[in-house]
Amino acid sequence: MKAFVTGATGFVGSHVARVLADQGAELRLLVRSTSDPKNIQGLKAERVIGDLRDPGSLEKLMSGCDVLFHVAADYRLWIRDPDQMYRSNVEGTRAILDAARKNRVRRVVYTSSVATMGFTSNGRPADENSPVSLESMIGHYKRSKFMAEQVALEAGKSGMEVVVVNPSTPVGEQDIKPTPTGRIIVDFLKKKFPAYVDTGLNLVDVTECALGHAAAFEKGRSGERYILGGENLTLKQILDKLAAISGLPSPKVRVPYVVALATGVVDEMVTGHLFGREPRATIDAVRMGRKKMFVSSAKAERELGWKAGPVDDALRRAVEWFQVHGYVHA
Repeated sequence: MKAFVTGATGFVGSHVARVLADQGAELRLLVRSTSDPKNIQGLKAERVIGDLRDPGSLEKLMSGCDVLFHVAADYRLWIRDPDQMYRSNVEGTRAILDAARKNRVRRVVYTSSVATMGFTSNGRPADENSPVSLESMIGHYKRSKFMAEQVALEAGKSGMEVVVVNPSTPVGEQDIKPTPTGRIIVDFLKKKFPAYVDTGLNLVDVTECALGHAAAFEKGRSGERYILGGENLTLKQILDKLAAISGLPSPKVRVPYVVALATGVVDEMVTGHLFGREPRATIDAVRMGRKKMFVSSAKAERELGWKAGPVDDALRRAVEWFQVHGYVHA
């Protein structure tokens, strides 16, 4: 099997590429000229330079490949020019699927996100059938991923073999950017987490998440989506786990929503618009935090053999990786 993989220099994509290599796949990795290659060093794979925002080159670059794992995405909760995010996430997905169709790729696994699910304020876990619409998506990241997912699902219903996976919030090693979740860990280790808000996430071990991609390729039904989740935790529970791993104190002060929102407004205006840097607190992140992003992976368990599990080991590996690689002092 010759697999074309996008996003392999990133966090989830690098783990997907290694899982595929371990399972005997021949790899061709789409790499941007500006990408940091650290995550794929030592990986036996062919690298081709290209960009999802340059659709004209994708068909030729994918020539000869049997399958596609489209993992690449612009994952940020704040961006100065939102059009860039839609070009990468939505139009890039459309372009890569078009290239796969022209190359008669036999199966596609598209990496979406649980951000596209329908969450409620009562904390009840969402699943693939929870009511949801584009209007309920908060922020450009969620909107762009929802739109891209619709593109992938439509392709799956119109003759292509396309399976969609929806990872929850992956944690573990090789989070080089880091992702917004990785920044929670880094900020905690830097003692920049004096308080917390009443919100929650589902965390999943990034290695298990990558194995879930392979299972979706083998067993998933075309035109369907599968949540790859691990453990539903409040933010306070996550910080308590990090405290137990690192020996640092967990914050005891809970910040009211209105205070968190005001902080996001100020940080976005000053850090984002005045200084042009990504804010630590954004309005969209605070608004999303009003709903606990808890999910059920029951469908993936039934159909893919997926098994959701605790994330303590993944959090420990993440802490150690950030320390070893100089993001924080050990």
